[in-house]
Amino acid sequence: MAQQDTQQPVNDESGEAREFIVDTEDCEERERAHRERGTSRPITVVGNPVLHKECKNVTEFDDELAKLIDDMFASQRTAEGVGLAANQIGVDLKVFVYDCMDDEGVRHVGHVCNPVLDELPAERRLLDDSNEGCLSVPTAYAALARPDYAVVRGQDMHGNPIAVEGTGYFARCLQHETDHLYGYLYIDRLSKRDRKDALKQMAEGTPRYPVVAND
Repeated sequence: MAQQDTQQPVNDESGEAREFIVDTEDCEERERAHRERGTSRPITVVGNPVLHKECKNVTEFDDELAKLIDDMFASQRTAEGVGLAANQIGVDLKVFVYDCMDDEGVRHVGHVCNPVLDELPAERRLLDDSNEGCLSVPTAYAALARPDYAVVRGQDMHGNPIAVEGTGYFARCLQHETDHLYGYLYIDRLSKRDRKDALKQMAEGTPRYPVVAND
């Protein structure tokens, strides 16, 4: 079973990882291994209850979790996304995967279980108001201000503590996917007018990947 390529984290007294994982090496090989073992699943869309509540913590770091992560990479590739949370394929667990370029064109591939975003000091909260989209709000995009730097701490599929840092577009991805697992879609952070416009874009568009229809 392929593992996420990491440095051995050095833990502080609280058990948190203080070293950042290395998620930029052997990206193609690692992503392909996950994807080829996995099965692509349809994407749940806004309105599905699983997207609108906080997910359960991952407590079992077993073969079932590894299979879920494989399926998530397969689903992400089918949907041509750069990040995917478990509830986006209908699974009520705090885990997300990513395959995302940063603003310097460096590719990052990995996964995080039970993610928590670091609170940034004021001097690091430089906002970027680029467009954002979501596989669960297909065909819609809207500008959303987010910090252009992010640190996420959590665990890998084996239960080891990890920390991931990102800048630019990758920082946006880490924040977006963590939001998902706490029951927030990016459109929930928009003004009422912009949210309405995003939902209109979705209603008028046609998803390019299989989705789960809301009954």
